[in-house]
Amino acid sequence: MAAERMVVIGGDAAGMSAASQARRLKGPDRLEITAFERGHFTSYSACGIPYWVSGDVSGPDALIARTPEEHRERAIDLRTRTEVVEIDVPGGRVRARDLATGTESWTGYDHLVIGTGARPVRPPLPGIDAPGVYGVQTLDDGQALLDTLAGRDGGRAVVVGAGYIGVEMAEALLRRGYEVTVVHRDDEPMATLDPDMGRLVRTAMDGLGITTVGGATLTAILTGEDGRARAVATEDATYPADLVILGMGVRPETTLARAAGLPLGAYGGLLTDLSMRVRGHENVWAGGDCVEVLDLVSGATRHLALGTHANKHGQVIGANVGGGYATFPGVVGTAVSKVCDLEIARTGLREKDARRAGLRFVTATVESTDSAGYYPGATPMTVKMLAERRTGRLLGTQIVGRRGAAKRVDIAAVALTAGMTVERMTTLDLGYAPPFSPVWDPVLVAARKAVTAVRAAGM
Repeated sequence: MAAERMVVIGGDAAGMSAASQARRLKGPDRLEITAFERGHFTSYSACGIPYWVSGDVSGPDALIARTPEEHRERAIDLRTRTEVVEIDVPGGRVRARDLATGTESWTGYDHLVIGTGARPVRPPLPGIDAPGVYGVQTLDDGQALLDTLAGRDGGRAVVVGAGYIGVEMAEALLRRGYEVTVVHRDDEPMATLDPDMGRLVRTAMDGLGITTVGGATLTAILTGEDGRARAVATEDATYPADLVILGMGVRPETTLARAAGLPLGAYGGLLTDLSMRVRGHENVWAGGDCVEVLDLVSGATRHLALGTHANKHGQVIGANVGGGYATFPGVVGTAVSKVCDLEIARTGLREKDARRAGLRFVTATVESTDSAGYYPGATPMTVKMLAERRTGRLLGTQIVGRRGAAKRVDIAAVALTAGMTVERMTTLDLGYAPPFSPVWDPVLVAARKAVTAVRAAGM
């Protein structure tokens, strides 16, 4: 019997996790695997790029989990600098272009895995593609930025966008001696938080010497006589810049999927079932930043570009293609970040998410410390919790603080996944010792206050 053919589009987390897992389950005599990657690198941590830029980690080798050569040693025909330009679903084949030579060829498949990731938001504005304007989506992007930074002793940098990438890049450039301005369209940075929690982030960033400008809509990148970026223009002001970083978010990269007629959701991501099989297509799978996933709290699909999810998707796909069985049930939307010593975390729904889902809710916000108040070095922490008004079901948690703040959100993430009420959370048996927590952990203090709010709200 001839070996089955598995074709993977995209050589990063989802695609290569799928290929590796399928290879573990089926040898080359039973499954041929061909993977196409348009870049130079595979299986790398894009999340680590800001820490490479800041100098915390060396790179790019430190950010690569498995090189193309290592994949090839495992009998995976990995073709870098090769871009898939067409998916022929009825014919069960893809057309790929060698970016070095321009030659094109068709490759047939029995199983197709789409792991095309996400593309950064890059609005069609004057100067947006000028030299001196950088994205930070791939290791090639990171290398291009570092090549520019080499030999420079600071300057003026403008970061457009104040999400995870924006605040992390602001820190990285601040530490490299740059005068940093962050412009963003929302009133407060970190729109993944509610505005009252985002305000805490802004205050901390201002205290670090990072200038934040909210409510600012980008209109153009202004260039000098040499064509390089020299300033960022918004509707209200102009900000001089020696370099510009774009951190305006990402969208699912589903151009190929759309052209092939595959089903897309409200956010433009591929729609799959729990096995990560594209809906309505028995032999087409998708995972990573190009798909939409089920939100276990709201019950709706959403787009979340996180490497944690992408690797899990790949494991599920690889298990299923390899003859096993696995599912990906959904997410609660947990994410953490930092800017210098400020830690930022969220899981579940924000207030506007809950309203959009038609949920009635109460909120509770508490201020506490990461360790017992009398223990040397105790630092402040703010925890905000949302609970469903009638049932007391936990809907979301946000945390802003310093040492030990961010990973506390995992308590709430587990509670959300389990469908716990805030009252049930108050009895959780968490670890305690003065260096690690007050007697009542800040998350449990927030849960207790949320219980009071639920009871006060009644029906």
